[in-house]
Amino acid sequence: MKNIITCNRLEASYDGTKVLEGLSFAVREGDYLCILGENGSGKSTLVKCLLGIKQLDSGSIEFADKLTYRDIGYLPQHTEMQKGFPATVSEVVISGCLGRRGIRPFYSSEERKIAEKAMERLGIKELASRSCRELSGGQQQRMLLARALCAAKKMLLLDEPVTGLDPSATNEMYELISELNKKDKMTVIMVTHDVTKAMEYADRILCLCSCRESFCGTPEEYSTSHMSNKLMGESNV
Repeated sequence: MKNIITCNRLEASYDGTKVLEGLSFAVREGDYLCILGENGSGKSTLVKCLLGIKQLDSGSIEFADKLTYRDIGYLPQHTEMQKGFPATVSEVVISGCLGRRGIRPFYSSEERKIAEKAMERLGIKELASRSCRELSGGQQQRMLLARALCAAKKMLLLDEPVTGLDPSATNEMYELISELNKKDKMTVIMVTHDVTKAMEYADRILCLCSCRESFCGTPEEYSTSHMSNKLMGESNV
């Protein structure tokens, strides 16, 4: 498999303090890559760099096949919808097409079809006219994942997508993400604290450490590495 993203010696800092230092890894087409690490190890900073939100101090992020930051479907960390938020599910989902729409004032029929297909794929088509405030946590995450699908051309970047969900909704979300990767051939990068689920679902693990050491390899390789000692066996911490 060819690399779809290649990261070369990434350096990033906040207020003069290094957060990423000499980080190199690649994401292959069709990968399911889980990013693990302690708090303060640079996971959130790496996500911002991959999305083009934060500028690197040095190093490079190279995209293949004319992929750009805007072609990544992003699902941020779960935050409860504000009370009274007036948007419907379909309005939130189709907002993932903003990058495609450009300066046009209205969505095209093709973009509406993309949103409808995404809602159908994630089993929320019947919720299209419902208000966001009426949804359960699991339904909200499906809606936001559908929005990310509208933006995604080849890749999803998911930042702790199951935080705050009950066990049933958590398992459903992991199964959905796995299906999108295996059946829909969508490359997945997921930040998670759930080492057990990462070992179960991912085919590659990127582990960051607050000491700026890193590891990237298969779950089997990670399980026998010295970097697994701090995180192995921990779940949802």
